[in-house]
Amino acid sequence: MPLKGLGGIAYIKADGRQYQLRGNLNVSIDMFEREGVAGMDGVHGYLERPRVPQISCDLTDSDGLSLDELRAIKDATVTAELNNGKTALLSNAWTSSAHEVNASDAQVSVVFQGKSARWL
Repeated sequence: MPLKGLGGIAYIKADGRQYQLRGNLNVSIDMFEREGVAGMDGVHGYLERPRVPQISCDLTDSDGLSLDELRAIKDATVTAELNNGKTALLSNAWTSSAHEVNASDAQVSVVFQGKSARWL
């Protein structure tokens, strides 16, 4: 069986526009989280709560990157394509935080959050 790449190469797109992905791509698209509940007499079960799915990454702050354009992203479709063949899809997405620009490394950190998400 031929070897398949596991990590290292990835792509990030918002509404079809590909951005220069610098690194630190993190995909956290679970729609729910569970927290165990323990009582004095043992484990009672768990609480399940909805959570906001997100994809975070660092982009290269090139002259083609508009911070105003990033800030204006609302109701977008965001995809993160991983080297292992998996693709995460974030729907009705927006950028959620202030964009910190690291001038010494020419990179900007971005967090996309959305109303729903799934693996393709």
